[in-house]
Amino acid sequence: MGKLDLITIVIIAANVIISYKGFNDYAFFEKYKFNVGGIQRGEKIRFFSAGFLHVDMQHLLFNMVSLYFFAGSVASALGVVGFLAVYIGSLMFGNLLSLYFHKNEYHYSAVGASGAVSGIIYSAILFRPDMSLYMFMIPIPIPAYLFGIGYLLYSIYGMKNRIGNIGHDAHFGGAIGGYVITLMLVPAIFQTNLLMVVLLALPIVLLFVMKKWVKSNNC
Repeated sequence: MGKLDLITIVIIAANVIISYKGFNDYAFFEKYKFNVGGIQRGEKIRFFSAGFLHVDMQHLLFNMVSLYFFAGSVASALGVVGFLAVYIGSLMFGNLLSLYFHKNEYHYSAVGASGAVSGIIYSAILFRPDMSLYMFMIPIPIPAYLFGIGYLLYSIYGMKNRIGNIGHDAHFGGAIGGYVITLMLVPAIFQTNLLMVVLLALPIVLLFVMKKWVKSNNC
């Protein structure tokens, strides 16, 4: 874990360069962020480009550190093509889910690699359920699956409180994408890690239930 494969370096570099451009160029940020109105006008590039923009340096750092911790396991298991299938597929699925939830909110906007990173996290945990993380200020290892579940639960808080332009809906949309794509590419996981397949499905179901509850309370 925490291995810097070439593909990980390329993706992190792309996120840093494009996000930095967005930090300093308001017109660029507005043109390429996820925006329901823009997408409904036919600007489909926003589905993809929004995944490389971030609100600020903290947002960018959190996503890239999370990607760094988990990307190596996925790249080693699936190779470059498989890794890109999970990363890009999760990014797109997360934004499609955001569009589904907010299709009637013309001005809804969001940015971030969160969907893609969530997909990579879920994919990595399916391959390496034994992984552990050492986080700052916490002297004991944290099971990776707990980090992944917590990462998604934070999205509910973000959705409920509408924190920034961050694509919180895309967090668990991306997780679903990474989960499904990985199982499609390597169905043998059902036999080798069935318990983790079931455990990771539970928060996805829970998050959908909570999302409906959040929407009903915001109506």
